[in-house]
Amino acid sequence: MKHIPNYLTAARIIAGVLMFLFLAAAAGGAPFIGNQLTQETQLALERWALILFVLACITDFFDGWLARKLNATSVWGVILDPIGDKILICGAILGLGALGVFGTQPEIALPFAVILFREFAVSALREGAAPKGVKIPVTFLAKWKTALQMVAVFAELLVECWGAWGLPSDPDVLGNATTVAHVLLWIAAAITFWTGAEYWHKAHVAIGDD
Repeated sequence: MKHIPNYLTAARIIAGVLMFLFLAAAAGGAPFIGNQLTQETQLALERWALILFVLACITDFFDGWLARKLNATSVWGVILDPIGDKILICGAILGLGALGVFGTQPEIALPFAVILFREFAVSALREGAAPKGVKIPVTFLAKWKTALQMVAVFAELLVECWGAWGLPSDPDVLGNATTVAHVLLWIAAAITFWTGAEYWHKAHVAIGDD
């Protein structure tokens, strides 16, 4: 029973990788297949990618909850949990890029870049601080940051895969949904930047000018 939280985290990592592969395949990037996919298959891949994203997000809640409930917090869990989150979010962003979202909606390139750069920077910061005995624990706001990222990325995925779900083709409906998705994304990017700056400041205070 105590291994269940880690199994859920591992499932999130696998789901994140598969989600990206499905999105890349839907965009024509599947090895040996390329653009030979039928439109029906492409839409099915988009649907499954979004389903995997949602399921992976659900595991992010339950693995932590079960770890506390079962008193099953482990070193592996602490290591794997942020890795799973980053693979899921970064995989979704790269998948959206494969679908060409940055060409059709360049206005969201900046917030997505902020999210990607922050995640890489904080990971490198933690890795560099560890040999000095400096730990950078996850803050409460950073946990909310992850939740906001998931909601925002889900919204962007839904908008990009709109046709795959047979949703209303009315331009006004899609336009409003796109606006909501973009607003959520910018909010998530702002919180992401803020938490990154907090981590940087705490690490600088702990390490000093060495």
